[in-house]
Amino acid sequence: MNTLIVYDSLYGNTEKIAQAIGAALPGDVQVLRVGQMNTADLAAVDLLFVGSPTHRFRPTEATASFLKDIPKNGLKGVKVAAFDTRYTQSTVDKIAVLSFFVRLFGYADKRIADLLKKKGGELAVPPEGFYVDDTEGPLLEGELERAATWAKDIIESTR
Repeated sequence: MNTLIVYDSLYGNTEKIAQAIGAALPGDVQVLRVGQMNTADLAAVDLLFVGSPTHRFRPTEATASFLKDIPKNGLKGVKVAAFDTRYTQSTVDKIAVLSFFVRLFGYADKRIADLLKKKGGELAVPPEGFYVDDTEGPLLEGELERAATWAKDIIESTR
């Protein structure tokens, strides 16, 4: 299986999750920052992961631009998975205005998943969020292991 993990990262947390996913997967796996990615390279991909920090309740501009540049039906026949990094729900609930905006706009993972499906991708699993302690991180303890387990579960479900 040819697997590609494309990510953007502002403080290194999403990059660490992407690397943990890549390290957990068998076969031909590439982990690329969104700026290193050429959408023409998607033709040989069987499984595509796309991740971004949740920034202003959506993926980064670089991630959104990459996804928009994928041709219509450019992911036809490709299994896809979306992930983001974000605050925990308990942190969000402590700040009323943040809680309001999260309910209104959501997180990056769902927007990524929606764009992947719009481009013809078949969602392998529901989108997933991985948790940071603060805006710049660090990741909460156990998140790298959870990312690896999530990735392995996706491989099992796509066989």
